[in-house]
Amino acid sequence: MPQNKKIKLKSDGIVYSTNKNMSLGDFFEQDTAPDKQALSLLYEKKGRGGKIAIVIDGFVGPVEDLKALAKELKSACGVGGSVKNGQIIIQGNHRDKLMQILKEKGHNVKRVGG
Repeated sequence: MPQNKKIKLKSDGIVYSTNKNMSLGDFFEQDTAPDKQALSLLYEKKGRGGKIAIVIDGFVGPVEDLKALAKELKSACGVGGSVKNGQIIIQGNHRDKLMQILKEKGHNVKRVGG
């Protein structure tokens, strides 16, 4: 007898609405200008075997733009990383350099933790 797989769903907003005039475009058509985004750089060690990673959260826009930004940041720091659940994960403690790069690109950036 096969075991039931647990499915983890991530909800980023409204799941159901009784408003008949609302469309999904209201949620997906957000301003993606860099100066309108508030990115947070989170210093994180938990669940990484004691190794440090910087998690960049708060990016609004298409996944392709998120991946392009991640690639640019990884190459600028000379480290690895990944894109998961709308977050950019950069290996190592390069928060000051990442803040400088993101500010030069016009993003509003703040440090969180550590």
